[in-house]
Amino acid sequence: MDRLDKKALVKYLCALLLFGSNGVVASRIAMGSHEIVFLRTLIGSVFLIAVFLLGKGTFHIREYKRDALFIVLSGAAMGLSWLFVFEAYRLIGVGFSTLLYYCGPVIVMILSPVIFRERLTKPKVVGFVIVLVGLVLVNGKLVGTGNVWGLFCGAMSAVMLFLLITFNKQSTHIVGMENSVIQLTASFLTVAVFVWAKQGFALDVPAGSWLWVLMLGLVNTGLGCYLYFSALSKLPVQTVAVCGYLEPLSAVVFSAVLLGERMTPLQVVGAVCIIGGAMIGELVKERAKRP
Repeated sequence: MDRLDKKALVKYLCALLLFGSNGVVASRIAMGSHEIVFLRTLIGSVFLIAVFLLGKGTFHIREYKRDALFIVLSGAAMGLSWLFVFEAYRLIGVGFSTLLYYCGPVIVMILSPVIFRERLTKPKVVGFVIVLVGLVLVNGKLVGTGNVWGLFCGAMSAVMLFLLITFNKQSTHIVGMENSVIQLTASFLTVAVFVWAKQGFALDVPAGSWLWVLMLGLVNTGLGCYLYFSALSKLPVQTVAVCGYLEPLSAVVFSAVLLGERMTPLQVVGAVCIIGGAMIGELVKERAKRP
């Protein structure tokens, strides 16, 4: 690709901003976190399936059963990661939860020598250490509040994101929109089983929450995933990797401006360390791939 596809870049950035606003939209919905995730995955998966079929997309599950299995596992991990991170939103705030959630790619980076047989370079180690320092700075004050369950949910959301990425990387034939449709549908089924076991499917959606539920499901999830995956294949990998950190950055900014969440100066430094350390790992990885 000699020239950057500006239309694809705009789509990608819009998708990241939509994803970054998930916590803000969810905060307007007067329901349990698991119920919010259930409705989000239900509406989002129906939207994506409709878009995929209207675009005359075809499924290749029968031809690539191994790929399909890993995508389903990735979708299950995504459903669990959303259950954890949305609960963390409620307990420790959107900004802090998002920063913990985005440690998932960092886990992938540090374990890549074992999982993907990639060489662990010194810059990657430096990036990982910087992220660890950031985690200590961001969460030191939170530990003192005694909200252990909130921190646990944030940490588990990162672990599930790590599994999501790891499983999805195993699919080499089923990619793009088809991958997203299967993954989001598997995510919905996983969350549905959890909700059914917890309380059944009797959901009471307050009248004032319907607009926000539809926004989260149709716009943030359905449209967001469509924009994301339709732009992904048209952009350089390094652009995708670096710009991808607009999502956690925007989530922190949105939570501060729209929800009134505040960080101490040390926590701001910690946030910079987490995002910056992760970006170092991505930049070095992509630079190493260049011929």
